[in-house]
Amino acid sequence: MLLMTTVTLRPMTAAEFDEWQDALAEDYAAEQVAAGRWPYEGAVRRAREESARLLPQGPATERMLVNLAVDADGEPVGRSWVALDPPHATAGIAFLYDIEVVEARRGQGLGRALLTATEDAARRAGATALELNVFGRNAAAVALYDSAGYAVVTQQMRKPL
Repeated sequence: MLLMTTVTLRPMTAAEFDEWQDALAEDYAAEQVAAGRWPYEGAVRRAREESARLLPQGPATERMLVNLAVDADGEPVGRSWVALDPPHATAGIAFLYDIEVVEARRGQGLGRALLTATEDAARRAGATALELNVFGRNAAAVALYDSAGYAVVTQQMRKPL
């Protein structure tokens, strides 16, 4: 019998939120720079500003699900951030801004469990669909989303000249 890995989501505390914002800004800035969308200079500051604009009340921002994922022992294993009313979407379509399993726990089926728990939380909050962006070079994430039933609805491509 195959056991299903599960995680439980809970709202982040203020301290967890602050720690996450630091890591998120660094990671997001690095992805934007690597993708050629932002210059290196000022990228982390720009990432922090974008996040602050979207989360003006931090983890208490209305219509945002800012969660920490914990395993059966209550140990943090990941995080997710969903906007229930993103500025660019149709009513009912939520947007997954961030999802990540802590590095030391990757490869244990927690990514799928975290994605499933996040989808369930968005559904319970009234979302009828969940959208996300994934950088093309993140093959593991692309494979996870594909196997979870996500379909490409838009695609941005680039060719160096």
